[in-house]
Amino acid sequence: MPMPADANPNGDIFGGWIMAQVDLAGAVLPVRIARGRVATVAVNQFIFKQPVSVGDLLSFYATATRIGNTSVTVHVEVYAERKPADPQFVKVTEANLTYVAIDLEGRPRTIVRPAAPDTSAQ
Repeated sequence: MPMPADANPNGDIFGGWIMAQVDLAGAVLPVRIARGRVATVAVNQFIFKQPVSVGDLLSFYATATRIGNTSVTVHVEVYAERKPADPQFVKVTEANLTYVAIDLEGRPRTIVRPAAPDTSAQ
């Protein structure tokens, strides 16, 4: 939930604050897929659809759209819940970000995928 300190002089939440939250939320899925540390390498697309206001309750939903040898691309959608007395849900932002799996020295590393189960009949 954004607070007054996150707002610009017009009363809207800073886009940079929203971008930081999207980056944090978007990284959860790649960390799980890569089973370890990741770093943001690209913001491929970022669309602000509606302004965000102080008091909006934001929800972030991430979907992996591509899993490569060392990277994961994620699509993040952000919804705001407004007016608690008469709740409204509005998509406020969506973005595509790419994260790369890194080792302890910060170098790219291969994403190890679990082996597919053996489905052959015996």
